[in-house]
Amino acid sequence: MTTQTPPHLQDAKNLLSDKGFATSNTWYHGTSSALVASIQAQGLKRSGDKALNEVAKSTMATIGNQYTEIVEPVFLTQSKELAYYWALQTVRERSVRFEGVEEPVVLQVNLNEKQQTSVKPDVGAMSLLMMRDGEAYMAHIAKLYQDNHLAIPEIDLRNADRMAFLDTLGMAYIDQDVSRASIEVLQEPATA
Repeated sequence: MTTQTPPHLQDAKNLLSDKGFATSNTWYHGTSSALVASIQAQGLKRSGDKALNEVAKSTMATIGNQYTEIVEPVFLTQSKELAYYWALQTVRERSVRFEGVEEPVVLQVNLNEKQQTSVKPDVGAMSLLMMRDGEAYMAHIAKLYQDNHLAIPEIDLRNADRMAFLDTLGMAYIDQDVSRASIEVLQEPATA
């Protein structure tokens, strides 16, 4: 599995400024190649990785605990490069539970005007960012800023303005399903 962001997904240099990541009407979502066929057939569903949810449910039942499914929103970012980071995390998380080769995939999400108003900064990510996985993401963010000759953002996650989660960290969500017509799989351009 590739860990360096493929060139066709490297967009931080165009989006990043001292104000953070620029946004537009185009969003991105990182996922695993194992989920693409389902997404192309059904769209992006909240709490969409049913296979991982079933494993969690089964594990909880095995140890005698009740499993309560939580409906999570569809996570988005304004950067292909950040979506690729999350795609890598999805593949890593799934590789612990499922056999087979999965690759990171970035989806372009083109929302209609009404849906655009439903995209929110992912303030709920604060708890994730304070854990080990979050530390890795914060280091990734710092490297993107540094690589683009910008000051590494200092952000107090507990007291940060809501918009900092979107602008500085590139974290957003929409709390509704996204139709398959709004989704495009980004592929590496063919070489001549």
